[in-house]
Amino acid sequence: MIARATNRYCEALGIAVPRLELAAKSTDANFYSLLIAALLEQGGPLTLAEVAGRFERAGIAPAKSVLASLKRCKPARPPVYRDGDRYALDPHDDECDLWAFRLGLRPPRQSPAPAPPPPEPTPLPTSEERLSVGELDEVLRRGAPSGWSALRIAILVLDAHGGAMRAEDAVAFVRARTQWSPLRSDDAQYWRRGSPIRVRDDGMWELDAGHGTISTVRRALRERLALVRRWDRPDLSPEMIQARDREVEARRAAHAAQLAVLRRVILHGFPPEEPRALVMLDVGRHEIATFVGAELARAGQMAEAFDVLVGLNLRRLAGRLGLDLEGRRLAELSPPQKTLTIDGRRRTLKITTEMLIGGSCGIGRSLGEPARMQHYLDNGEMGKLRRRLEADAKSLFALYEYGRLHHAVRMRWGFVDTMFPVPWAHRDEPSLGSLMRQAHEAACPLEIIVGSAPGWEAPWARSVIARVLKEEDGWRSWLIGVDGRSILTEDVRRARMVVAPESPGS
Repeated sequence: MIARATNRYCEALGIAVPRLELAAKSTDANFYSLLIAALLEQGGPLTLAEVAGRFERAGIAPAKSVLASLKRCKPARPPVYRDGDRYALDPHDDECDLWAFRLGLRPPRQSPAPAPPPPEPTPLPTSEERLSVGELDEVLRRGAPSGWSALRIAILVLDAHGGAMRAEDAVAFVRARTQWSPLRSDDAQYWRRGSPIRVRDDGMWELDAGHGTISTVRRALRERLALVRRWDRPDLSPEMIQARDREVEARRAAHAAQLAVLRRVILHGFPPEEPRALVMLDVGRHEIATFVGAELARAGQMAEAFDVLVGLNLRRLAGRLGLDLEGRRLAELSPPQKTLTIDGRRRTLKITTEMLIGGSCGIGRSLGEPARMQHYLDNGEMGKLRRRLEADAKSLFALYEYGRLHHAVRMRWGFVDTMFPVPWAHRDEPSLGSLMRQAHEAACPLEIIVGSAPGWEAPWARSVIARVLKEEDGWRSWLIGVDGRSILTEDVRRARMVVAPESPGS
């Protein structure tokens, strides 16, 4: 392997060609991540034996042990894919960019602001000196550790206030600063005999200042205070954090706009090994066409105009059509993982594309039976073959759109109901979650399709209106239909914002 100034993988990521020796120094380095680094360095496919040899030359590990480990770690998973005996990289996969960052092969997208030099730490009082209300206030406002008991917190409050207090006042002092406190006004009845706090006849809590536990509790609070002060970042004011958040959102929105204009096509051929018929579904224009026999040459030429190819076993299909994959993005609709362990008894369920289409889109007979389609082909029943291929393409389209909306696909089998993240949806692209946030902030409803996949001719014919509700002090949000019932987000097949029409005078 000869180091080059650039290669197609690194050009797609916008990084310099890395050295494997540099990536190996990262704390996130393991054999799988370093496989990605080796492919980035090469800029093309490699066999596992070639990768193992490169590892050995880089001084990482002997080639024999590397090869055995790479075979065990399931290397053919996004962003790595297998092509015969060689392994290649999809540089457009979101995971590839993330691994480049984690391995130190690219800088962060946002450079951190230079932090001012930290101030000299102020010496804290010794454990023999009584606590001040200011010290206790500074710690409690940042949250008391979950391991602190009610008795410890009570000792701290009484020590800071001079040794005696009404129980209700002590509890009110703590609750005014943090909601995460176990202290209650009736806790004294549970404290064992000999504790530093006793309850006087008038009901006041009184602290025994000479108790041996006091100095230990003071020291624990002041250690916590020193830690809290080290966490303080004067360079990250709320205004600066908000400005950075806006910058990140603007950058993500700009990238999402670039992805939105890409031309996408679903390709589905039969037979899969040597296609003699092919259906092309233009995702953006919502158009579908089928090509049989000699027409396949024209289909290959038409597919050259698209930026994103979508379908099953795309690399093999593209090779049969003579498509150049250089610079194109591939959305492989095969299951993100092959099997699922269920019911705690190590039963293994094989995951198929049909399962994902059924669970995600509610389509029962999603893909045609190969034997029946072969019968159509052998007997010249091209009309039936075309209709079946087009129905297959529409099922794949429904799965693709569901994955883009949820950034995941759904599998339902018996009692199993789970979601699998998909590699073809970039994190910067809008999802149902981001649409719900926008709708809630704008106080406008969403138009959604619930139930089975939308029809091809009129995809919004079964749409309903839903409102977004959100917890006042939490992150959870949910959809409510016009009938007041909650709508499960996983059941949503399509969604879009409802934009109010402009008034005539606007």
